[in-house]
Amino acid sequence: MNPVITLGPLTIHWYSIFILIGILIGGKLAIVEGEKRNIPKDFTYSLLFLTIFFGIIGARIYFVIFNFDYYKTNLVEIFMIWKGGLAIHGGIIAGLLTIIIYSKKYNAKVLRILDIITPSLLLAQAIGRWGNFFNGEAHGPETTLQNLQNMHLPNFIIDGMHINGTYYIPTFLYESVLCIIGFTILILIRNYKNIKIGYTTATYLIWYGIIRFFIEMERTDSLMLVNLKMAQIMSIIMIITGIVIFIIKRKGILYHNHENYEKINF
Repeated sequence: MNPVITLGPLTIHWYSIFILIGILIGGKLAIVEGEKRNIPKDFTYSLLFLTIFFGIIGARIYFVIFNFDYYKTNLVEIFMIWKGGLAIHGGIIAGLLTIIIYSKKYNAKVLRILDIITPSLLLAQAIGRWGNFFNGEAHGPETTLQNLQNMHLPNFIIDGMHINGTYYIPTFLYESVLCIIGFTILILIRNYKNIKIGYTTATYLIWYGIIRFFIEMERTDSLMLVNLKMAQIMSIIMIITGIVIFIIKRKGILYHNHENYEKINF
């Protein structure tokens, strides 16, 4: 699978295209949802810009840290993010910190804002995984052509999983599909008439934590901490955090989405 599109002297990486598509679609959905909740557009636009900006930086720093043996002798490549190398957990950490700081600045409830953003984030992750597909990364262990054909996969995916003469399990596809399913679940939860603040966010943490933990068992390019896969460590933290949010908010008062978002102080 060719990772780039060549238009005369211009070379465009598919990875960058899918990351951009994910950001644009996810961002648009968050903006629309913010408008429904009577949140000022200026607040939403500024928050998304800063969250995306620092999220990308955080995702890159996280990836570089766990591959520093390579980058310490290839410093220039640290800035070549269009070639791949964005770790979602680093982006989540940096994005969360940005949301907390920005929301506190305007006296907005962090969990309310996260309930708006997390479904968009999960959809963006689903789209972004196709960038990994074109880069020939985020795949599972070696397999056979027959095995892939038995999965009834489209031929272009089978061909894309044929990397340097070897076929691989398309774990990127598993994660993408499960993220889309999770996105649908989050939308249903968020739009439920009487739902507690933070439940959408908690569901995101648990859902993505679970699917990433098990998918990481198959991944062959995991970021490692000694002999442990960092993605699995982060997944466990996400699952526990989601459960804690559920337990804490279970004692809260049920509210109607529109009424509560109107009470946010900016």
